[in-house]
Amino acid sequence: MKIHQIIFSPTGGTRRVSEILCHGMGVESVVTDLCVKAADIQLPHIQEDDLAIIAMPVFAGRVPALAVERLRMVKPNGAKCVVVAVFGNRAYDDALLEMQDVATEIGFRVIAAVAAVAEHSIIRKYGKGRPDDDDEQTLRQFGADIIRKAERDDCTMPQVPGNRPYKKGGMVPHPKGRRGCNRCGVCAKQCPADAIPLSDPKTVDSAKCISCMKCVSVCPTGARGIGMIMNFLATQGLKKVCATRKDNELYI
Repeated sequence: MKIHQIIFSPTGGTRRVSEILCHGMGVESVVTDLCVKAADIQLPHIQEDDLAIIAMPVFAGRVPALAVERLRMVKPNGAKCVVVAVFGNRAYDDALLEMQDVATEIGFRVIAAVAAVAEHSIIRKYGKGRPDDDDEQTLRQFGADIIRKAERDDCTMPQVPGNRPYKKGGMVPHPKGRRGCNRCGVCAKQCPADAIPLSDPKTVDSAKCISCMKCVSVCPTGARGIGMIMNFLATQGLKKVCATRKDNELYI
């Protein structure tokens, strides 16, 4: 059995959750990164007896449409999978159900699901430091539980929360280059949505931007962001719902 990590992780939190689960399984894995330029995606070669960890972030209660679009390019060949929705200590709403639906539709057999907390991609103080040591212990143990289920060839699908039709995604601000931007173009070269023109990297194409914040995380000068006013408004808007520590939710 080969383990495939199929991830869309703009700021690193989703990748970290997937890695911890994989370590708990105790099996070497192959990583497919969907959060790159379209031309740079290298799709995995999956066999029926393989296991895939499909890990994606939650933006305003939904899975990014671009991530779903790229997941649909994968050929599962009837392999088992785990769907992992990673959220910034607010809520994951219908995202886990959406991921399970898409994975099943394209031909995966979903045997487990995880809703895990990582640092919020915009307001980093919410969920700061997560996944932490407690999260890691929980996720590693669940990874071991998953691999045992897979080895038994148990393909029962877990019941996950959520509603159909899925909720509409909320508004998320688009980051731009600000004071300190030296127009190096790193953000434009790494934007998975091609929303930043290399000729003018301080700007953003709002029609293409998915607000994944990858540009913010890779900016070498820390000059890219949503601005002080939007940062303040987002912090206040999330304060009540993000103040209390949320637990990881595991389904098998």
